[in-house]
Amino acid sequence: MATALLAACGTAPAPRPAAPAPAPVAATAATPLATTAPPAAAALPPTRRARDWNEYRVLAALRIVAASRERSYDGPVPEPLLAIPVLEVELNGDGSVRNIKVLRKPRQATDTVQLAIDAVHRAAPFGDVRHLPRPWRFSEVFLFNDDRRFKPSSLDL
Repeated sequence: MATALLAACGTAPAPRPAAPAPAPVAATAATPLATTAPPAAAALPPTRRARDWNEYRVLAALRIVAASRERSYDGPVPEPLLAIPVLEVELNGDGSVRNIKVLRKPRQATDTVQLAIDAVHRAAPFGDVRHLPRPWRFSEVFLFNDDRRFKPSSLDL
């Protein structure tokens, strides 16, 4: 009997791993939804006061890429490109997006227009524009590769 008790004491930790098994499954299902948005928001560079619209456009492009790291690329632009949508972003005085106008819609891979619009919204607000001349808007050309990853052309100048 003593041997049975000692054996039971020695194996007592073994049943415990079976109980936690369901917890990781439940945590895994909830974790992607809970952690997807905050890291992107935390990775955004702080907004800086731009001296002019050219600088503002570059700062906005950097913010767009920071908010969409997994959807963007850096380095040389591949040839040929999959799609090149062009957006005009109209801003409120505080740098929040007022309106987005599509200036150029690609003939193929038309879904890239929405991908670009979503990237702009993820990066907003872009910083105060009240010190810049009106109209408070800038345009951005999105260079999409075959993997549907983009690079703002403002960063390729």
